[in-house]
Amino acid sequence: MVTLGIFGFSILAGILGSILGLGGGIILTPVLTLVFGLDIKYAIGASIISVIATSSGSTIAYLRDRMLNLRVAMFLEIATTIGAILGAVLTGVLNATFMYILFGLLLVYSATNMIIKLRSKKTEQLNKEPDKIAEKLKLDSTYYDKALRKDVDYRVEHVPSGFSVMFGAGLASGLLGIGSGAFKVMALDTFMKMPLKPSSATSNLMMGVTAAASATVYFFNGSIRPEIAAPVALGVLIGATLGSRIMQILPAKWIRMIFIPILFYIGIQMILNGFGVKF
Repeated sequence: MVTLGIFGFSILAGILGSILGLGGGIILTPVLTLVFGLDIKYAIGASIISVIATSSGSTIAYLRDRMLNLRVAMFLEIATTIGAILGAVLTGVLNATFMYILFGLLLVYSATNMIIKLRSKKTEQLNKEPDKIAEKLKLDSTYYDKALRKDVDYRVEHVPSGFSVMFGAGLASGLLGIGSGAFKVMALDTFMKMPLKPSSATSNLMMGVTAAASATVYFFNGSIRPEIAAPVALGVLIGATLGSRIMQILPAKWIRMIFIPILFYIGIQMILNGFGVKF
């Protein structure tokens, strides 16, 4: 019965993770610990598996439907990987309190920026002057929006800012042991001015690469239990496949409406953690 419950929640986590580009771990970890009473160690191990499954289930569909910006993903993955390695090395050296507060404030800023975009009358189609770095790296792209029933051309802007935020996301992930899906979407949507749908799709791919690298560590330290990871992986894979289809037809403003409270929640939680308040 517990296995079926985990499987059901995993489908939901896969759907939301695929749509929002968060990987599903933000939903699964608290559910596995609070609802099913699992040890946090095994919940985190299953969460890592869920991120890989979400990425695998949704990336194929996003690539086929030209939603994913592969060049941006591969370029920014350099920053995330370097940041994660450096963060792991500097654990205990840098002040974790400062990092929690800084990145919490960044997430709150990103959520506020999304509210502004949500209230704006402008569409996701962007016609701006090309960014020299983005143009040189050929990061600008086009995606087909089924909700709008047309191709949407977009330009990638402020590449150094996005690269810096992505480096910080990796640093925070390695230093604080937190997921960085929200930071990836924030870097793409808020700083690099990509439309939300390609931002979410690209984040899904990047999280899978990062999670696959760290899954080996969790496997060898015994955090990944097959009886937990198996229903999680299967459920999330099914959910991610469904989510990639749902995201195609959802208007971008609906995705933002789901995303904004989640960003506020994570951001405020990080700020409070920085001040020593747990909830």
